Formats: sequence, structure tokens, C-alpha cells
Amino acid sequence: MADTSFFGRLTKLFRTKAIVTVDDKGRRKVFDGDERQQTNLSSLRDRYTKIQKSFFEQAGGAQSMAYQQVRREVFRDYDAMDNDPILASALDIYADESTLKNEFGDVMLIHSDNEKVQDILNNLFYDILNVEFNLWPWVRNMCKYGDFFLGLEVGEGKGIVNVTPHSVYNTERLERTDPTNPNSVKFKITEDPNGKEEYENFEIAHFRLLADTNWLPYGKSMIENGRRLWKQLSLMEDAMLIHRIMRAPEKRVFKIDIGNIPPTEVDNYMQRIINKMKKVPFVDKNTGDYNLKYNMQNLTEDFYLPVRGGDSGTSIDNLAGMEYSSIEDIDYLKNKMFAALKIPRAYLGYEENVNGKATLAAEDVRFARTIERIQRTVVSELSKIAIVHLYAQGIQDSEMTNFTLSLVNPSTIYEQEKVNLWSEKVRLAQDIQGLNMLSKDWVYDNIFKLSGGEQDVQRVRMLEDLKDRFRFRSIEDEGNDPATEDEEPDDIEESIEKIKQEIKNKGGRPREGGTYGKDKHPLGRDPLGDKERTSKRSRTSEDKALTYINGISSKRKYLHEDTDMLNEDNILEDTEN
Repeated sequence: MADTSFFGRLTKLFRTKAIVTVDDKGRRKVFDGDERQQTNLSSLRDRYTKIQKSFFEQAGGAQSMAYQQVRREVFRDYDAMDNDPILASALDIYADESTLKNEFGDVMLIHSDNEKVQDILNNLFYDILNVEFNLWPWVRNMCKYGDFFLGLEVGEGKGIVNVTPHSVYNTERLERTDPTNPNSVKFKITEDPNGKEEYENFEIAHFRLLADTNWLPYGKSMIENGRRLWKQLSLMEDAMLIHRIMRAPEKRVFKIDIGNIPPTEVDNYMQRIINKMKKVPFVDKNTGDYNLKYNMQNLTEDFYLPVRGGDSGTSIDNLAGMEYSSIEDIDYLKNKMFAALKIPRAYLGYEENVNGKATLAAEDVRFARTIERIQRTVVSELSKIAIVHLYAQGIQDSEMTNFTLSLVNPSTIYEQEKVNLWSEKVRLAQDIQGLNMLSKDWVYDNIFKLSGGEQDVQRVRMLEDLKDRFRFRSIEDEGNDPATEDEEPDDIEESIEKIKQEIKNKGGRPREGGTYGKDKHPLGRDPLGDKERTSKRSRTSEDKALTYINGISSKRKYLHEDTDMLNEDNILEDTEN
């Protein structure tokens, strides 16, 4: 019966060939966590791996003990190489350049259309895994050994709660151990402190640099190509130091006049002279005392030569040491090791071959591509960790892979070259369209390399950009947002009739009209007091006013001659008469 528990479902998920999700629009996204599309597990192993395998293994399952012993011997060489100043600096540079921070101080960039997924992953990488501090040693160990094993502690409903690095000496990757499932992958840890020893694929994140099929199913170290050169260079440096120590010091030649001493007595005489001038003490191993009996002559001591006859006499001459001024062999091996490391010499302090900034810039771009390859490996395993965490959190649909992780590119020159390339493309397109030489479709096809569907999508988005630009300009100039303004009706009368019909169709008690000038009004029937003010004020009626005006011309003779204006007094006198 199939295991339907949480860990059973998680094991089944990571025993598949790849994790495939389908979103609402029918788009498929494939996550190849074990790089099966690149390596196809153990089927790509060639002669080196097959030699190390025992005869009784079936279908290339577990590795033989001889193969594991060879891996451990290689790892010991890597540990010794880490003591070399050049190689240690190279490993530090790999880790430094792969874990740079951007202008906002972020080591890793997380992007997702789902805000919940992005918040969960931010919490995972920055709060639980603490990648700001832990990513550097992880990358360095991966570059040093070619592999790095990170144990994941997974809890149902909680996700990944802790991680534990495992030693490459004790960890093995087992492939095709299940005869019913050729895609199964397990990990075996000898001397496991947890006592479990065997782990499923989702419990171990295996960071590996897949550069050579000879090393499958493991990765190849960044310093492996320089391992043989490092041994040769170490021997050459030791030989140079021994030569300088033994041959470089100056020595003295003592020419001692032996006069008429018989030849048979010359040796005894010279020995007595040497013992008097210089004695080398030796420790007796049996008693621990100094023994001055022996005076053995070696290359670092002076020479004593007997001379006879003539006026030679006793003299002391200096014998110059041999100079070792030629180190072309060491430089040759060192240059080959720099080529194997793929690091610019200026980064390691060797600037004699840098003629100018252009040379360093070109080397910087090539080195940036090497760092990108390391970052892709790191991002692949970090994506696997993220999928395990999201699955344990309950996100098991297409949102489980709805995210992208990226690390900061170390080369600003590399980024600048890409920006300059796009600037040149835009300038060329403007020149072509300005001269009316070719159409926009030709520019899209041949300069920007856009397909027909992509061109249509970009045209639609350009229209949206124009609408947004008009909206922003309207808000800035007029203070009105065109997107929120109601559209005016085409026919006002028709709209009014439509509103009346809607009101009529609602039914129920009809709405009361206005209460102004009625008893129901809060201020009464006469809220402004017009009747009261009218009763107290005397007004001349319109008929009476017309009578006054019509009689003015006939009775003008009764008016005073000195006035031409009608006033109230004249009108009153006229009415009295």
C-alpha cells in the first residue's frame, strides 16, 4: 500500500525524474533538482568510475570501497592545497565573488508573483538559513571539494527548521538502489551523529560542480585541474630552497704551508690544524655528552688545502657561492596553475602582466562567467531547499515553483557591457526609423530578435504605457484622474426617463415630495416670516403708482420751477390738489 503520510508523499515527490507543475494558464514549469537532464545520473560514467567499481554491483548502484578510498585521498590533497597561499586565496575569491551584496545589501534576490510565497522564502533564507553569513563557507567548501552536503531538518506544517553540514569524507551518494525506481537517490553517512546513516533525497541538499563525467555522481573541485601542478610547483620550490641553502653561502679556502713535512705526515698535520681552528661538536646518543673526537667535513664547511714550495705561504681565500638566478621553471608552472584556477593574476597580487585597465577588464568578464557557473549550481540546490520548505508549508500546487532565486553578478564591467549593447541596439533602431530605411517589423525581427507573438505583446503594453502616461499628466496638470471619472451619457433625456422608470419599477409607498411651506416642515408653513413682514410694511400698489406717473405731465405747472426732478414732496402736493 502506498505511503500517504507527509514524509511518504515528500519522498515520492523527490524520487520522480523531475518536478513538473502546471499553472492556471496551462504553462508547465520543470524543476530538475538532480540535474538529470545534464548528467542522467550514473549512465554517463566513463572509464574512470567503472574501473573503481566492483564486479558484483548491479545496475551501477552503490559505489565500491575502493572508489570511496580514492575520493578520501583526493580530499586529503585538497586539504594540503588549502595551506598554499595562492590556492587558499583563490578559494576565498571564489566564495567572495559568488556571495556579493547588491546596492540594497541583499545577498540573494527572491522574486515571486505570489506575495505569500515570497514572504515565506524570505523568512526561510534570511531568518532560518541565515544565508548572509552561512552562504560564504558553503560556497567555499563546494569549490574546494567539488561537493557540499547540507542536511535538512523538515517538520510537517513547519517546513525546514534547521540545517546541518555533513563532511564529504563520510557522505556517499547512492543512485539506483531501488530496483523498482531507477530515479531514486539516497545518501549514506558513516559515523552519523544522529544514528540514521541513510537519508532520502529531500533530506540532503547536495551542492556539486558538474564539470566532468569522470567524477559522477559527485562534483569536480575548482582546484582539481591545478592539483598536479601544485605538486610539481612544491617540488620545484623545495629544490630551489635547498640549492640556495647549500650552494649559496660563501666558503673560505685555507691554504696552509706545510714546508718540509714528509708526505706521510701531511694528513696528521692538517688534521691538527683543523681541530685547532674549528671543531664541530656531536652529541653521543648513548651518553648524551658532546663528543669532540669527530670533525666531519660537509658542504657547508670551509676547505683546508696543504701547499708546499716557493714563496706560497699560508693564505685564506673566499670561494663565492653559486647563484640560482634563473626561476623560469617555477614561473612556467605558476602560470599554468593560474590558468587552471581561471582567476586574473591581478586579483592574487601578481600584476606584472597587466598592461592597462583594458586587459584587466577583459579578464574580469571571463572570470565573471566562471562565477556565474558556480552561482547557477548554488541557486539550483537553494531552489530544491525552497521547494521542500513550501511543500511542508502546505503549498503543493503550481505555486510551489512560482519563484526565482538569483545571486548578485560580481562584475560591474560585465553588467556595463550588457547595458552598452542594448544602448547601441536602441540607437541603431532610432537611426533606421529616422531615415525611413526599414520598417518597425524588420527592426523587431533583426535587431531585437522578437518573434511575431512577442511583438504583438509589446505593442499592447506600449498602449498601456501611453494610457498611464496620459493619466499621470492629467493628474499633475488638472488634478483629475481620468480613470475614475464617470462617462457622460449620450442622451440626457433618455437617461432621465430611464431613472424615472427604475424608480417607478421599485414599487412600494411613493416617495413624498418637499415639505417647504407646509405644516410638516420643521419651521412651519411660513419658515421665513414673509406674511408677518408684509403686513407691517406699507407699499404703494402698482395701479396707484401708474396713476401718479400719468398725472405728472398735466400738473407740472403746480411744481416748482427750480426743480426738474420728481421728489416725494411734489408728489404729495399734487395729490392734495
